Amino acid sequence: MSTVGFVSPELEVGCVSQVTGRRTLRSIWVVLTLIALVAAGVWLNNSSLLHGPSAEATTRVLAHRGVHQTFPTKSLDNDSCTATLIAPPRHPFLENTIASMRAAFDAGADVVELDVHLTPDGKFAVFHDWTLDCRTDGSGVTEQTPFSVLKTLDVGYGYTADGGKSFPFRGRAKGLMPELTEVFEAFPQGKFLINYKSRRAEEGTALATLIGERPEFRASIFGVYGGAEPTRAAIASLAGLRGYDRDSMKACIMRYAALGWSGYVPSQCRETILALPVNIARWLWGWPHRFVARMHAAGTEVILLGPWDGGASAGIDHETELGLVSPSFGGLVWTNRTETMAKPIKER
Repeated sequence: MSTVGFVSPELEVGCVSQVTGRRTLRSIWVVLTLIALVAAGVWLNNSSLLHGPSAEATTRVLAHRGVHQTFPTKSLDNDSCTATLIAPPRHPFLENTIASMRAAFDAGADVVELDVHLTPDGKFAVFHDWTLDCRTDGSGVTEQTPFSVLKTLDVGYGYTADGGKSFPFRGRAKGLMPELTEVFEAFPQGKFLINYKSRRAEEGTALATLIGERPEFRASIFGVYGGAEPTRAAIASLAGLRGYDRDSMKACIMRYAALGWSGYVPSQCRETILALPVNIARWLWGWPHRFVARMHAAGTEVILLGPWDGGASAGIDHETELGLVSPSFGGLVWTNRTETMAKPIKER
């Protein structure tokens, strides 16, 4: 029997396997090359190594509560009386007072954060705590107390750095709780970030009513944040007002994490304010300079907070933390120690 032209089944299978193997290997290389090219493109599109700060980028400072007495931010809850946890005083200023705000601006702050409560007599009391018992010689819920009463209180009454052995501000701060219009009148060129302490939508519309009556105050409002209901009501009532709440921040971060690699800024991140803990911000596409440039192009202000540890976010409060702020960072840096940190932060 002739064997000319005969190929054994084993040899034929081997040849086919070799060809198939080469094709498979080639396909794998093509896929890996495409993946590498896409990864390189994403990196190039998001690396700040190739996109430094814009020529007009400047680092600005946001003074939390003005110049104030500081306290540890870890292990705090809603019932913590921080006035009894202060460090030994190094200056005479108390949070949310006219003097503390003036000291913050004098130290170099560009924006001062303050807290408000709408009182029964229609005034915005500038005061942090939900109740009066911790800091003042009064008692009860702040928003349920007429401002005419709040103005008589000693807002330094409860401060102590030694467990109640001494009260260094007692008797020195009577009548120093300001009303929001008093703040605006004292600093006609100042900028303020207003923190709503309640969940009452009427606080948002009340701010709009105030601006309707005193339109010259509009320029003083950098933005609003805090309780979702008043924050959103204020934004809806005042054209061009920026603000944020916890849910809006989360929506922006999640959406941007999914789409930001492409350079796209989702609607949740447009015309708003983003206050980002530095240990979260560093993982966002394009951080810091590309990210900030994208947000500015979308009409959004970026505020850099200190590291988030699951509780309250601290500020950039110590010189050892300056390395967390990129040189020529184009947003605002949140600090609790404006008097010592504003200058070194702005020199970054």
